[in-house]
Amino acid sequence: MKSTPVPSVPDGYAALLESLKNRVRQAQTAARRTVNTELVGLYWSIGHEILLRQDQQGWGAGVVRRLADDLRAEFPQMKGFSSRNLQYMRSMVEAWGAASNVPQPVAHLPWGHIRAILDKAENQDQRDWYAAAAGEYGWSRNVLLNMMMNRSMERTGTAPSNFTRLLTPPDSELAQQAAKDPYAFEFLDLSGAVAERDLEQALTDRIVETLRELGPGFAFVGRQVHVEVAGDDFYIDLLFFHVEQLRYFVIELKTGRFQPEYAGKLNFYVALVDDQLRRPAHSPTVGILICGSKNDHTVRYSLGRSTSPMAVAAYTYDQLTPADKNLVPAEDQLTAALDALPDDEQPTD
Repeated sequence: MKSTPVPSVPDGYAALLESLKNRVRQAQTAARRTVNTELVGLYWSIGHEILLRQDQQGWGAGVVRRLADDLRAEFPQMKGFSSRNLQYMRSMVEAWGAASNVPQPVAHLPWGHIRAILDKAENQDQRDWYAAAAGEYGWSRNVLLNMMMNRSMERTGTAPSNFTRLLTPPDSELAQQAAKDPYAFEFLDLSGAVAERDLEQALTDRIVETLRELGPGFAFVGRQVHVEVAGDDFYIDLLFFHVEQLRYFVIELKTGRFQPEYAGKLNFYVALVDDQLRRPAHSPTVGILICGSKNDHTVRYSLGRSTSPMAVAAYTYDQLTPADKNLVPAEDQLTAALDALPDDEQPTD
């Protein structure tokens, strides 16, 4: 049997194919975003009508349940018309203002994200902050829930620092927003006292989670980064580069309570990075000392005479004993519980 000859591939074909694949993927992503925006807009209009009639005509829960049943009967192929979901639609409009159109950035969030924010946020400031952050940084629903559980908003920008003295606005504000207090290292699965090298190793072993906790824009440069001064060798615990602020971040780890001499060592390392690694286009290098505990008054005295921009923050991690951990449901048990929910009650991204 004579085989069909394979046609020759012209020059540039591979590049064209890759380009077309990227265009298809971009179109698919844009289509999903458009569908999601339309869906959230629909949910907003339903929630607006329900809220309006509850205020004007005194609609009760029974009417909402009837409305859910009638909508599901008319559109059986569509999920999301349970009475519980209709209540979420109403809550969304009530939470972000009863305007006729869905506001930004809520309009571009997946419905599962919006429900999570409605469930977990305690006030309007939290709803606005987490909605904006989830949209800007593309958080998955699980990441959003983790950020809310760890109270990321309350911790962001709260570490005591000398940034306002040594950096000019808005540079000082940008650096401050990158400094959390305390840092939540529960993802390391540590308990009890640990050595500094063990903490450092755990953070680099779980570098994806570490970068997520540090915040958007951080890129990992290295661990125990070697710098030399006239034949003397020094090693920086962790070095990061912030791709949005265009600056190095020197991070030193101390597992014990903050001591004033720690600030002097960090000041030295920041000066070294500024001198040896920083380029003319880069912003001034910033140092963050992360320690087991601290007295903020001692920290402020220590930073008051420092010549480098620095912040000092504490950290926390899981202190559960092995016996206590056995009482926590395993991930597969939690997944099984979620799988048992009805389709239109499932959390979605």
